Amino acid sequence: MLIVKNTTKAHLAVLLTNLFFAANYTFVKMISPSVIKPFGLNLLRVFISMVLFWLLWWLGKTPTRIQSKDIGRFILCGITGVAINQMFFVKGLTMTSGIHASLLMLTTPLLITLFALWVLKESMTFAKAGGLLLGISGAVILIATKETSPHATNYLWGDLLILTNAISYSIYFILVKPLMQRYSPMQVVRWIFTIGFFIILPFGWNETTQINFGSFEYKHIIALACVILNGTFLAYYFNAYGIQHLGAGITGSYIYLQPVFAAIIAALFLNESLTWQKLLAAFFIFSGVYLVSFKKNVQKVPTSFAS
Repeated sequence: MLIVKNTTKAHLAVLLTNLFFAANYTFVKMISPSVIKPFGLNLLRVFISMVLFWLLWWLGKTPTRIQSKDIGRFILCGITGVAINQMFFVKGLTMTSGIHASLLMLTTPLLITLFALWVLKESMTFAKAGGLLLGISGAVILIATKETSPHATNYLWGDLLILTNAISYSIYFILVKPLMQRYSPMQVVRWIFTIGFFIILPFGWNETTQINFGSFEYKHIIALACVILNGTFLAYYFNAYGIQHLGAGITGSYIYLQPVFAAIIAALFLNESLTWQKLLAAFFIFSGVYLVSFKKNVQKVPTSFAS
C-alpha cells in the first residue's frame, strides 16, 4: 500500500490552491458583474463555503474549543483573510484584467517583507532595499500601463483595489500562522469564514437578492461552481493545510505560479494578451521578490508574531 507523506500531500495541496486561485481570475470575470454583482458573488461564495466547512466539521467532529487569547486573532483573520480580501478582490477584478490582477497579487511577498521591517524591526539589507524598489517599480509600471482588454472597464481603480486586497491577504498570511500551530486547518478556516460571512453580510445582501438564477447559461453555472468550490472552499482549506505542514514561507512561494497559470487561462478563455509592458512589470516584480527572499527564512516572520 502506497503511503503518501503529509509534506508531499501539502505540496500538492498548495500547488492546486494556486491553480484554483489563478483560474478564479477568469471564472469571476465570466459571471461578474454580468450575471452576479461583485458583493453578491462574495456573499454567496463565502456562505456556501462556510456551510461546507461546518458540514465537514460535523462529520469529523474535530475539537472545537478555542483559547480565549486567540479570539481576537480569529476575528482579525476573518476581517483580513475573508471580508476585505474577498470583497476587494472580486470588485477589483471586475474592473481590471486577469493578468493585471495576478501580477499585482505577486507583490504579496514584498508586502510581507515590508511588514517584517516595520513591525518586527528586521534589519534592512541592500538586497531587500533593491528588491522592494524593483517590486514597487514593477507594480507602478503595471498600474501606469493602460489596459486595453474589453474586460477591463476601469483598470486603474481595479488595480488599486487588487493591491489593497494583496495588503490584506499579506496581513492574514502572517496572523494565521500561529493559529495553524494550535488548531487543525478545518477548525481555523471554519471560524474565519464564519466571522467573515457576518462582516460581508450587510455589504452583499442587497446584491445577492438581485441574482436571477433563471437567466444563467450553462457556462455561468460551471464558472460559479468553480469559483465557490475550487476557488474558495478547496483553495482556502488546501492553503491552510499547506501552512500547517510546510510553513508560511514555502506555502507563500507557490504564489509565483499564479501569474503563469492565470495568463494561460485568461488567454484561452478571455482572449487577454501579454504586452511588453506587462512582461517588463513581471520581470521587475519577480526580481524584487527574489531579492527580498534571498538568504531570508520567511517562516520566521509569522512565528515572531505569535510571541
